[in-house]
Amino acid sequence: MAKKKVSLTTKGNYVMMDNGLVKLTILKPQGFLTGVKYGGMDNLLDIKSNESGRGYWDANWSLPGGDDRYQLIKGAEYSVIHQSNDCLEVSFKSTYNPSAPGMALPLSVDTRYIIRTGVSGFYCYAIYERPQGCRAFDLAQTRMVFKLRQEKFHYMAITDEKQRVMPVPEDLLPGRGKQLIVPESVLLVNPVNPDLKGEVDDKYQYSMDNKDGGLHGWISSGPIIGFWVIVPSYEFRNGGPTKQNLTMCHSTHYIGDDILAHFGEGETWRKVFGPFFVYLNSTTKASKAHNLWSDAKKQRKIEETSWPYDFVSSPYYLAASERGSASGRLFVQDRYISSALIPAKNAYIGLSVARTEGAWQTESKSYQFWVQTDSSGSFSIRNVIPGVYGLHGWVPGFIGDYLEKTLITITADSETLLGNLTFVPLRHGPTLWEIGYPDQTAIDYFVPDVNPMYVNRLFLNGPEKFRQYGLWDRYTDIHPESDQVFTVGFNDPKKDWFFAHVDRRGPDKYLPTTWTIKFNLNSVTGGTYKLRLAVASATRSDLQVHINSLDQEHLVFQVMNLGTDNTVCRHGIYGLYRLFNFDISSSLLLKGDNSMYLTQARGGDALCGILYDYIRLEAPATD
Repeated sequence: MAKKKVSLTTKGNYVMMDNGLVKLTILKPQGFLTGVKYGGMDNLLDIKSNESGRGYWDANWSLPGGDDRYQLIKGAEYSVIHQSNDCLEVSFKSTYNPSAPGMALPLSVDTRYIIRTGVSGFYCYAIYERPQGCRAFDLAQTRMVFKLRQEKFHYMAITDEKQRVMPVPEDLLPGRGKQLIVPESVLLVNPVNPDLKGEVDDKYQYSMDNKDGGLHGWISSGPIIGFWVIVPSYEFRNGGPTKQNLTMCHSTHYIGDDILAHFGEGETWRKVFGPFFVYLNSTTKASKAHNLWSDAKKQRKIEETSWPYDFVSSPYYLAASERGSASGRLFVQDRYISSALIPAKNAYIGLSVARTEGAWQTESKSYQFWVQTDSSGSFSIRNVIPGVYGLHGWVPGFIGDYLEKTLITITADSETLLGNLTFVPLRHGPTLWEIGYPDQTAIDYFVPDVNPMYVNRLFLNGPEKFRQYGLWDRYTDIHPESDQVFTVGFNDPKKDWFFAHVDRRGPDKYLPTTWTIKFNLNSVTGGTYKLRLAVASATRSDLQVHINSLDQEHLVFQVMNLGTDNTVCRHGIYGLYRLFNFDISSSLLLKGDNSMYLTQARGGDALCGILYDYIRLEAPATD
């Protein structure tokens, strides 16, 4: 059967885009998506919501040092960008006027919709721009939101393992849900679906890395329809591949204020968020409903292979011929592990405009392009927007971040050959002992079972048990009166090292905690020892490190008010990676038994915490 031509109809304040499979209804000139007709359902979007609250872009922003502001992004000018028998693209644009009164978001935003003939779905993207004369401001979050029909869409799927029937919004209200210490966490006491009674619901339990969050969807009942948001590339998302997210294009989650996009007075800027693809599929048989997920995964692969798209009309979105690539091979040099160069297998390597080691984690204004190396350390980064970048990376099994000393220039329709590259991790001397595995997470430490009162059944038997609610209080359950003591060479980090250094719950308040690391030295060499302390995440923490005595003379390191990641309360296992390196004088060490004390000195905070990645003590350097 021949594909139906795309059509565009205007009726009053509404624009209708139709390709015979899906029909969109959009309010003009605002650009709010009010209707999606597909598969026998007149509207997949929530018809009980206001027309401005069904499909829309929004942003959280602030003036420098000011309070958070919320902005629903609303167009003021409608136009048809491209129209043919095969493809239709429309625009809803708001233009910021610096001289206008009031306190509007200092951005011009152009939101776009695309439908194509024979395609079961539609594409969305937005062009954010700061023209000259804009006031200074900070951008915390922006996203596109789709609110689906609450009485129809109950089943969510984001990975093969993370799929389930979800609560409805009513379940979060008093009488049906009980709010817990974390505002987003609700204990379902009388849910609409009684099967969910006794579970905890929290949106952050479903966070995903940028690199993994390319498919997020819901399946309805009666008719059975899948609504899938497919993100073929995360190049436009801030924070790089391991930045944890929900479905935002730009957010501060799991990092905090360090990743705010700061714009100075008069600073110009432009960025394209998207396009992403909303894929729609359906079945008439309930027994085939799960096949919609399998089909959506196949469609994700198709979209990823098609990136960058060749049908997008904006000159600010570059096609494949306008992009370049870079390739090379990365090695690791650590003479205390091997006299030969070590291929950096399974390393993450990417291009970011950040210019210092590890700063890609907090880069929020430009694009980033990342891949993983193969077993030989070889890599090829394709479809890169032309520009000048830093080449960043990190290698599992080795501490720290890699940054190539020479900036990398990418030109259109050209491959930049980088040749052999060498990452030299920080090293002072031979390893005396180590705890953990350096991979910038706390996944290799002990994660306790959830308190049965606060369970989410989805995570009971899977690899992400750290997603359960209230694990910070399990530390007190395990260590009710005295703190964790870990003996090097005897204790197992997977069993004996709690994944988060948190406060202990006391009778009236949460109390500071001091963890002890016991270790033995056969001898003490004169000179300087070095401690490498890699932190996978930190939130409002005061960390002190002492050697052999908890007094000022034996204090070797401290850092105050560390981190705003909120990883503990958002059920994560890593956030912003930090590496601390500090000296320990040999005069503080003893031949034989020694103790190192790690103190979480801030009390009174149930949700503060440090997640350690890796700790290593090095002897003085040898020739």
